[in-house]
Amino acid sequence: MPLQHSNDARRVVVTGIGLITSIGNNRDEVLTSLRESRTGIEHFAPLDRAGVPVRLAGTVKGFDFPELRSDEWSYPEGYEIPRAQLRSMSPNVVYGFCAMQQAIADSKLPPNLVSNPRTGAMCASGWSAWLTYDYLDMMLKKGPQRCNPMAMVASIAGTLNMNLVASFGIRGASLGFSSACASSAHALGSAFDKIRMNRQDIVFVAGAEECNLFSILPFVGTRALTTQKDPAASPCAFDVKRDGFAVGGGAAVLVLEELEHARRRGASIHAEVLGWGEASDGYSVMAPEPEGDGLARAMELAIQESGIRPDEVDYINAHGTATQIGDAAEVQAIKRVFNGGKLPYVSSTKSITGHGLSLAGAMESAFCCLALEEGFTPISAHISELDPRFESVPIVTEPIDDAPAIALTNSSGFGGTNVAAIFRRWE
Repeated sequence: MPLQHSNDARRVVVTGIGLITSIGNNRDEVLTSLRESRTGIEHFAPLDRAGVPVRLAGTVKGFDFPELRSDEWSYPEGYEIPRAQLRSMSPNVVYGFCAMQQAIADSKLPPNLVSNPRTGAMCASGWSAWLTYDYLDMMLKKGPQRCNPMAMVASIAGTLNMNLVASFGIRGASLGFSSACASSAHALGSAFDKIRMNRQDIVFVAGAEECNLFSILPFVGTRALTTQKDPAASPCAFDVKRDGFAVGGGAAVLVLEELEHARRRGASIHAEVLGWGEASDGYSVMAPEPEGDGLARAMELAIQESGIRPDEVDYINAHGTATQIGDAAEVQAIKRVFNGGKLPYVSSTKSITGHGLSLAGAMESAFCCLALEEGFTPISAHISELDPRFESVPIVTEPIDDAPAIALTNSSGFGGTNVAAIFRRWE
């Protein structure tokens, strides 16, 4: 049975947010993009040369990784990454490092609380396919002794958590998650549990992914990506003409903290994390279960743990990848969970950010916190003709006045893994 919400349970709040995304590299830029539905997706020139039908990507601006040598990498002013640390990083870790600095500053955490046995880090990133490919190619052609000795830790799936823990002196629990596009949502759920169970007082939740040919081309092979060429029209989750997502990159870091701990140090609070749920489809290694069974159960468990009624959920930030079968399965799941009651507003922010893969859960959780704190509901962009099968669900296609008090975010990944997390506006 899931942990029941009660007044004496340790409560978990979000006290810090850091964002490096296709729609902005800080809170204010991201907030403006979400409010105005400004897309971060653009024509990605390297795809032209790759000879594939895909053209769009959710690129991260202000960073440049022109070659393998980190000496040639550049990132926005205001961030300082020691050269010795940069050698063990991949581009997604650079994004994560910058987002982590933002989150620490936003939460006003002093150094003794960042590096503390009661402070942990739950992280999620696929890996760096680019560095893996180029480093292995170098080893084969020139020999391992001619390669960066940090090549392995810079490229494997655990590179984000290993580098962030070492760079910021994290002394509590640390772990890297690998559950495809649900990875950082699982990281958030684990962080929540560790605080609720009194194993930690503060946990950083970090998700980060690269956006380059090496992260895009494998998805071309799965035929999951949009082949449309106009970023003002696609991706278009829930639209009848939807044909897939655009890969996006960047990083998101949230600071989760026990409520009384946050109060004692006078921290500002963005939102409260009420609970989360997880469930598997048990159906296919790639396709979602057509009726959305696993995702529905994840939402039901999240609602149960949160101690709320389904009709108290005001807004769902959908997984919404703009694939034909994925959107249909998610809408079926939403109808099942909220059957007979008020349906929450629904939108997919992936239509303007691109799909952040392992990053998605953390990034979209941060979006929910911003929506709750600032009192707005993000729209689902680029819908010109809503799929008739979805007309009974209030999908947000134009700005509305409603300010959500409780928001739910969905994440699903290959293998049929599903996570739902619920946040409440902090009064």
